[in-house]
Amino acid sequence: MEKGLVSVDRWADGSQAYFLTHLHMDHTQGLSSTWAKAPIFCSHLTAKLLPFKFPNFNVSLLRDLDLGSWHSLSLISPSTGSQITLQVMPIDAHHCPGAVMFLFRGEFGYVLNTGDFRWEKNDERAKLAREMLLSALKDNVVNELYLDNTYCNPCYEFPSREVAAQQVIDIIKSHPKHDIIIAIDTLGKEELLLHISNALNTKIWVWPERLQIMHLLGFHDIFTTKTSLTRVRAVPRYSFSIGTLEGLNAIRPTIGIIPSGLPWVVKHLDRDEKPFDSLFTSHHNRSKVSSRGGERNDKSSGNSGSVKRFHKYIYSVQYSSHSCYVEIEQFIKLLQPTNMKGIVSSSSCCVDPLCYFGRPSQRLQHQHEKEGGGRVSDVHTKCKFGRGCYTKVEKKRKRVVGCLGVRVSWVTVLRRAQRGVKLAEKECSE
Repeated sequence: MEKGLVSVDRWADGSQAYFLTHLHMDHTQGLSSTWAKAPIFCSHLTAKLLPFKFPNFNVSLLRDLDLGSWHSLSLISPSTGSQITLQVMPIDAHHCPGAVMFLFRGEFGYVLNTGDFRWEKNDERAKLAREMLLSALKDNVVNELYLDNTYCNPCYEFPSREVAAQQVIDIIKSHPKHDIIIAIDTLGKEELLLHISNALNTKIWVWPERLQIMHLLGFHDIFTTKTSLTRVRAVPRYSFSIGTLEGLNAIRPTIGIIPSGLPWVVKHLDRDEKPFDSLFTSHHNRSKVSSRGGERNDKSSGNSGSVKRFHKYIYSVQYSSHSCYVEIEQFIKLLQPTNMKGIVSSSSCCVDPLCYFGRPSQRLQHQHEKEGGGRVSDVHTKCKFGRGCYTKVEKKRKRVVGCLGVRVSWVTVLRRAQRGVKLAEKECSE
């Protein structure tokens, strides 16, 4: 696709149409209430929520799109000056309310930008979204994949959100006389809160701005701003700290729960350093440290690997709205894109997906041509189990290279798996 046609979650000058996958802050940096550059295309729900995030926004610039339908745009080619037609289809990303992927097609082929997404293997919404995507592609190849690589590293393995939600409920039930503080963002984790409310038959406290968002989402009876009605409170993640929990425990017994895929550990203090307001810092190595200030396993949940107790008042549960490594791997196998690029570059968790997976279609084509075969599409259509399986060529390649998709020493492979090391560009093989 030519530059100067569209931008996805990027708000600089130079594009004719802009696309918003969802409303999380890292995808709206540069967008403001005074936006007037061009129309913004998004899902119905995002269009409904956006004016609340950006008061006085000119809503006439919003173009809300139906999921699973092709929508045509007439644009001008920056290189030739001629009019071209581009089509786009939004697909459920199952990340937060309103979150979508965008599948583009035109003379350039097919381009998919996932935004942030999580498609769990057995999740019904993910199954429907997969079917929608494959139906839209038919037998065509994704020429360029822009991928959510937030947890594109083998050290990140999460339970399903359903399992993680039950772990949160088990923690709450094991503390029947405690107040419960759950750290959340301004958008997202609603399914978790609903699960808790239904399982415990209780309302959940949220702060006033969050209550307005809940009402916009259609939840009118479950959430409240009255602390007297419930012992379970969802609070802004930025306000969640050890100091806050210790202060609350001076009044009455309270525990905090952080539902996140991030491998948080407690930031240790120097002897003369004052207590800090920011509770955690990201770290790749999940080593056990003492319960006095660090990480330890909590086996009462039945899954000690995904529930951690960092502090006597604080639990972390791996409830993630981003795909873990295995889910990313399954997604790439499903699509076999010609090229791909990670959309996250600033996180300490992420790794360029090319470093682990290479370019699947190019690797397959190279191997198949060496054996005297035809085009890549010929291999795909002859595959008994469809897009998600391995052909003979892929199996042979898998034995040689392994799941990482690049030629590296076993020492390097083990080091990456254990430490989550971010790869240097010179180590990557396409």
